[in-house]
Amino acid sequence: MPSATEMLFALGLGKRVVAVTHECDHPPAVAKLPQLTRSVIPEGLEPGEIDAAVRKRTNRGEALYELDGELLGELDVDLIVTQALCAVCAVSYGDVKAVAARLPTRPAVLSLDPGLLGEVLGDAVTLGTAAGSARAGRRLRDTLAARIDAVRQSIADASKPRVVALEWLDPPFVGGHWIPEMIEAAGGVDVLAEAGQRSETKSWEELAAAKPEVVVVMPCGLYADEAAGQAELYRAPLAELGAKRVVAVDAASSFSRPGPRLADGVELLGSVLHPDLVEPPDGLVCREVRAG
Repeated sequence: MPSATEMLFALGLGKRVVAVTHECDHPPAVAKLPQLTRSVIPEGLEPGEIDAAVRKRTNRGEALYELDGELLGELDVDLIVTQALCAVCAVSYGDVKAVAARLPTRPAVLSLDPGLLGEVLGDAVTLGTAAGSARAGRRLRDTLAARIDAVRQSIADASKPRVVALEWLDPPFVGGHWIPEMIEAAGGVDVLAEAGQRSETKSWEELAAAKPEVVVVMPCGLYADEAAGQAELYRAPLAELGAKRVVAVDAASSFSRPGPRLADGVELLGSVLHPDLVEPPDGLVCREVRAG
């Protein structure tokens, strides 16, 4: 999965990575690696159509992704990193275990399933240890934690705006898991979601009743320009929320994936909520959306 790929490279283990998923796109070196998965959801669907297609297949117990077990068998792998946190995000853990059991190398299968920001940071140690680089894991965890703490300290005395983070727009999903903690670390108050809880749907009326001051549009897996495009399509209902600002962010890089770039996301949110106190991270952008 993309977050594990990014974590392995951040640990300095990129040269040992022999294959990735079709969604792995960072760092650029992964473009040269074989891809072991593909999505069965057709491309070009609108958000509501994607949601309907996903619900239809999951309700029938059908997989959303296919795994190339034959190619995997040719790679002589020792460790497979996967997840069981979200059935929508990657090949199912059961499918990975079944394929791994048939491989002659009998690779270890490590499932990373963080629900909280601290657990994401802890996965740096877990993954580093599994790959024989525990020291690198501890070093990466401490570096990321220090960056997040620096944002917390910068906004410690600032007023905290009311924030709604939208992980999807049709239907509206409020971002759960680590997202509320990221908002808190960046100097805001998530008014609808709780840390560690799954993302869940809300009606536009419920969103408006929460009286957000800032709405952060972060459709799962999309980048800033794509997120801004989705926000434009839903400009009218977003305007009805009454927020002072609507901002589209680079969710794929720094919010959706529980990897090292969540620290970038906290820094970006800090710069959005408190531009006079926090500098935005290099190379990460957001888009102001004109509601109404």
